[in-house]
Amino acid sequence: MRVGLFGTGPWARTMHGPALAAHPGVELVGVWGRRPEAAAETAGALGARPYADPDALLADVDAVAVALPPALQAPLAARAARAGRHLLLDKPLAATVEAARDVVAAVEEGGVRSVVFFTVRFDPAGAAWIAEQAAAGGWYTGRADWYGAVFGDGASPFADSPWRREKGGLWDVGPHALSVLLPVLGDVTDVAAFRGPGDLVHLTLRHAGGASSTAALTLTAPPAAAGVTCELRGARGVASYPGAAGIAGEDAYARAVDALLAPEPHACDARFGLRVTEILAAAEAALG
Repeated sequence: MRVGLFGTGPWARTMHGPALAAHPGVELVGVWGRRPEAAAETAGALGARPYADPDALLADVDAVAVALPPALQAPLAARAARAGRHLLLDKPLAATVEAARDVVAAVEEGGVRSVVFFTVRFDPAGAAWIAEQAAAGGWYTGRADWYGAVFGDGASPFADSPWRREKGGLWDVGPHALSVLLPVLGDVTDVAAFRGPGDLVHLTLRHAGGASSTAALTLTAPPAAAGVTCELRGARGVASYPGAAGIAGEDAYARAVDALLAPEPHACDARFGLRVTEILAAAEAALG
């Protein structure tokens, strides 16, 4: 599959690009970015061609991988899907529900495949744990807490990300939490949200099957307090995620590429990305 990479930021350079270049089922054709010099540098490091025009890159590929802020990703993804290009996207799918719905409509109109890279769902240990708990059932409640320190000490490569500063942990790590809770506890029917210090948001969710869950989401935790906890409680006792959920390398991204190449749809497609966006938007509205 001939793939074009859209984006030149840290995630594109350290995850999307190297994993695409190394995947045996993919030819990384080219790179487009908002800054031509960054596109040239990224493409050179990956052995690909830099493109100055996004439509020119779209014309030369079968699929696009997008590593751009959500407000930019969604319209580009919709354009690519309507041009018949398959989509490998990042979370969150979009910055608004309307934009996410347009991506889903474009995927259906274009008859293309879509995969959204929710890292835990493509990490082998994370995916296996989620599948095991979903099959077990009987859960009374759950929690998925993501305490990030992106802005805590300035060491993170994402510390200069304007959209993360604007949208905070709710939109950046909230999708990770929802990608764990929804497949195990079911769809969300009610959302409540409350602010804590910094960008910390506390979510309380009611699920269709009757269970409830909570999530603490932040990018401004003190570095010493950073970490991830996923836990379920029910008739079988307590199930805790065995390890640092959400920490995934190129092997997880390679599994996302595998999912894009596969003929059958993946659970983490654009429609799932839309549902996550709807829940995030409901939480944002609840915060006032």
